Amino acid sequence: MAKTKQKQKPKPSKAAERPKAKPPVKANPPARAKRPVNASGPAARERVERPSAGPPPSRGKLERVRMPPTQSRSARPEVDREPDDSNEGKYVYCIIKSERPLSFGALGIGIEPAHCRTVHYRDIAAVVSNTPMVVQDPTRDNVLAHQRVNETVMQQHTVIPMSFGTVFKTHDDIMELLRSAYEAFTDVLNKMQDKFEFGLKVLWDRDQIIREIEEEDEDIRRLKGEISSQKGSTYFARMQYGRLIDVALQARSERYVLEIFETLRDVSVASRSNKPIGDRMIMNAAFLVARDTEQAFDARVKEIGSRYDMLTFKYTGPWPPYNFVNIRLKLERAH
Repeated sequence: MAKTKQKQKPKPSKAAERPKAKPPVKANPPARAKRPVNASGPAARERVERPSAGPPPSRGKLERVRMPPTQSRSARPEVDREPDDSNEGKYVYCIIKSERPLSFGALGIGIEPAHCRTVHYRDIAAVVSNTPMVVQDPTRDNVLAHQRVNETVMQQHTVIPMSFGTVFKTHDDIMELLRSAYEAFTDVLNKMQDKFEFGLKVLWDRDQIIREIEEEDEDIRRLKGEISSQKGSTYFARMQYGRLIDVALQARSERYVLEIFETLRDVSVASRSNKPIGDRMIMNAAFLVARDTEQAFDARVKEIGSRYDMLTFKYTGPWPPYNFVNIRLKLERAH
C-alpha cells in the first residue's frame, strides 16, 4: 500500500508541491494530496464494517466475513464524461497496470457516487474520480465508497491501494506522481500480481482459559486453594497467584499463535502480525495469498477453527494487499 508515516490520520498539504519518488518501496504522500498517500489499510476496515446481505456464516467458532459482492462491472474504455473543473481535485483510490483508459462507473466518493476512471503514464494508471478540493472526512459512507472502488477494481486488476483521502489538484499532478514513482509502482505491482490479503483475528475467553490453567497447573491450583482457605491477609499469595496466571496466559497465547502461523505457512505467500486489539484478542494477523491457493488457504483456516474449541476466529477477505505494500515518496516543492 502506498504508505506514509501516519496511517489513516492524514495531514493537509499544499497543492503546489510535486512528488518525487525514491527507490522502490517506501513513499511519503504527494504534497498535492490533501491527505497522505498511504494505503487505506486495516484501520479503515476496523472502523467500518462492510454491509452484508445477511448474517455471516458461522462454523463452530469460526466466522468468515467475505468481501460483500459488488455488482459485476467490467472496466470499459473511458469516455470523456467529466471534463476537468478548475474548482475540483482528483481523488486517487489505487494504482493498477493498464495501458488503455478505463471507466469503472459511478462508484466513488460523493453524495452522488462519483464516476471513476483512469489517468495513465506508460503502462500504469491511477484510478480516480473528481472531488471538491477539501479534506475528506472519514465518515462511514466515505470510507465504504473508498473501499468499494478498490474492491471493484481488484476483481480484474492487481491494485496498490492508496490511503483514504488522497486528493491531487490536477490531472498533471497525478501524471507527475506516476512518472516519478514509476519504478516503485511497477516493482510492487509485479510482486503483488494475482495475490490477495486475508485477515485472521483470534480471540479467547480469558476467564475460561484461566479456569483451564487452574485445572492443569498443580502449583496454581494449590495456591488458589491456600488463598481460599487462609485467614487474615492474602495479599502476597494473591500477588504470586496473579504473576503465575499472567505467565501461563502469555505462554499459552504465544503457543496458540505460533501453531496457527505454522499451520498456514505453506498455503500463504507471506504473513504479518499486527498488534491485538482489546483484552480478548490474542492474534491479529494478515496473510498474503496467491489466487491459485485461495481455496487451500480457506480450507486450512476452517481446519484450524475446528481444532481449537477454546478460541474464536474472525476471518475476512479477500482484500487488496494493504499490509504488504509500503511505498514512500520524497516530496519536493514545485518551483
